[in-house]
Amino acid sequence: MAEAGSNRREFLRWLAASGAGVALSGLLPGTATAAASEPDADEIVVITRVTLIDGTGAAPRRDVSVVLVGDRIAWVGTSGQVPDTGVARVIDGRGKYLIPGLWDMHTHGADLEEIVPPLHLVHGVTGGREMWGYAENRATRDRIERGELLGPRLVVGSGIVDGPVTLLGPPVIQVSTEAEARAAVRAEKAAGAEFVKIYSYLGAEALRGVADEVRHQGLRFSGHWPYKVSHFDASDLGQHSFEHFFGVSIHCSSRRDEILARLAATPFDPAAPRDFFNLARRLEFESVSTYSPTAAWSYFARLRRNGTWHSPTLTINRIVTQPAETHQRDPRLKYVPADLRESWAVGIERFAPKTSSEIALQERYYQDTLRLVGVAHEAGVGIIGGTDCLNPYTFPGSGLHEELAFLVEAGLSPVQALKTVTGDAAKFLGRDHTSGTVTAGKEADLVLLEANPAADIRNVAKIDLVITRGRVLDKATRQRMLDAVETAANRPPATATNARIRSLARRGCCC
Repeated sequence: MAEAGSNRREFLRWLAASGAGVALSGLLPGTATAAASEPDADEIVVITRVTLIDGTGAAPRRDVSVVLVGDRIAWVGTSGQVPDTGVARVIDGRGKYLIPGLWDMHTHGADLEEIVPPLHLVHGVTGGREMWGYAENRATRDRIERGELLGPRLVVGSGIVDGPVTLLGPPVIQVSTEAEARAAVRAEKAAGAEFVKIYSYLGAEALRGVADEVRHQGLRFSGHWPYKVSHFDASDLGQHSFEHFFGVSIHCSSRRDEILARLAATPFDPAAPRDFFNLARRLEFESVSTYSPTAAWSYFARLRRNGTWHSPTLTINRIVTQPAETHQRDPRLKYVPADLRESWAVGIERFAPKTSSEIALQERYYQDTLRLVGVAHEAGVGIIGGTDCLNPYTFPGSGLHEELAFLVEAGLSPVQALKTVTGDAAKFLGRDHTSGTVTAGKEADLVLLEANPAADIRNVAKIDLVITRGRVLDKATRQRMLDAVETAANRPPATATNARIRSLARRGCCC
C-alpha cells in the first residue's frame, strides 16, 4: 500500500486530502473546525480487501476498503489506495462480504429492552420502523439516541389511528370524524411521532382528515388498508405505504369493483368486530382465482405514479397461513419470554388454517401473494422489507433474514432484496442522505458476512460482525448479547414483559 506514515494525524490528513473532508466536514484535519481539536476520541476502523454490496442495487465490488472514523463512514475505495493503517483497527475482509446495516421496516416492541433491541443488533438489524408508537417505545428510542442503551436506530410512528369500532385495545386511538382525526394527528406529532399509522376500520371522512392534517404537519401516513376506501383512493390521498399486502389480490381481481362494493355495504359490528375482518380475509383468499393481469398492471401503475410503497411482511403472512403447530418447536423460542410464548400459542389459533380445505386455500393465497409481490416489483412499485415482529413466531432480528429469503422467492434477486432493507428503506424514510448505503459521510452501520448473499440470500445470516454507530460487535460480543437475552427471557414472567406486549401477541396488532 502507498506510504503515508503511520501516525494518526497523517492518516487523517490523507483522508481529508482524499475528499473525505467534504463528507465529514468538521471531523477531519484540514476542515474548518479541525484546528481547534483533533478527534482523538474517535476510533479509526479500516475494513480491508472486502467484497462490497453497497445497498444501491449495484453488483458486488471486489477488493474494496472502507474507513470508519467514529460513527461515520469516512472513505470507500480501492484497497490499494489506503496508506499504512498502524493507527487504525484493521479488520481483514478477505473472503468476506460487506453490506449496509439492515432496516426492519415493520417492527414492534422495542421497549422490551432486554429482548428486542439486542436481538435486532445481533442479527445485523441496525434500524427499525416501529409501527405502533406509544410513550414507552418513544422513550426507548430516546435512550438509544442518548447512548444509554445499545439498540438499533428507531423511526417511531403514532399510536394506531382507527375508527370507533376496532379490533385493538389501548393504546389505540379511535376517531369518528375529520375533526377528531386532525386532532389525533396534531397530538401524536406533539408526542414525538415521526409518521402516522392508520388501521383497518378507519372511515373515509376520518381518513381524509388524517391525510390533510399530516400534510400540514409535515408528516406522512402509512398503515393498513382502510377497508371502506379503495387502495386507489387511499393512495391518491397520499398513503405512503400499505402494510401486509392486505387487499392486493382483491385490487388485482376481475371482480374488484364487486368485492369492494360488498365491503363498502357491510357495516362494522361493534358487538362482533372481527366478523368484518374475517369477511375481508375470506374475500381475499377467494379473489386469487379471479386474477386479472390488466387489473394488476393498472393498479400497480397507479401506486407507482403516486409514490405509494408496499411493505408485504411476508414473514408474518407465511406464519398465519400455516397450521398453528408449524412453528411451535422453533429453537429461537428460548430468546422469547415464557408469557410471550404462551401468548403466541394462543394468538396463532385465531389465524391459522385448521382443516385440509382451509390449509389448501390459504397456501394458494400465500403463493399468490408471493407472485404479486414480484409483479409489483416488476411494475416499479417500491417494496420495503419488514417482518411484523412480536406477532406470533415472528422473531426480532432473525425474522428479517427470513423476509429477505421470501422476497427472493417472490422474484427479486438477492441484491434487489437487500436493497429493500438498505438503500430503499432509507429512501422511503427520507434518510437516504445519512443511511442505507455504504457511502462516505453516512452512518457507520454495517454488517460483515462470511459468505456471499448475492449468490444465496440465506448467507445474510452468516454474520462475522456487526457495526452499529461505529461500534464493532464481534462474534464474542454478539454471543454475550444472545446469552443475556436468553437469561432475561427466562426470568419469571412478571418481570420479563408487560401486559401491552402480551396483548399485542395474543390479538395480533397487524393481522
